[in-house]
Amino acid sequence: MTMFVNFSNHPSCIWDETQLEAAQGYGDVKDFPFPTISPKMSSDEVKKLAGECVDVMLKMFGKDIIVHIMGEMTFTFMVVTLLKEMGIKCIASTTERKTTYNDDGTKVSEFQFVKFREY
Repeated sequence: MTMFVNFSNHPSCIWDETQLEAAQGYGDVKDFPFPTISPKMSSDEVKKLAGECVDVMLKMFGKDIIVHIMGEMTFTFMVVTLLKEMGIKCIASTTERKTTYNDDGTKVSEFQFVKFREY
């Protein structure tokens, strides 16, 4: 059975019901924590970390997976590239952003899940 691997900074336990049900349509949902990517890291360091994360993910879950990946863009691109080269589908979550501005000038953005989209 295909497993849905959530590789993001947002664990599935905090998703709304709509997103969780959509993910479960792909298979059992498992979280895989997204690493902290320092802006000071070189491209080579990011690439090395991407390869290490993919290796660990495959050891944990095997290759019968669909990977939901959202996070730092260069790292995400490298991980998606590696996974797609292995024939593993990668998806992103799409959202509607609702932004309000408070009287004190602060901005509050709320994101509402819409659907998953393949990379």
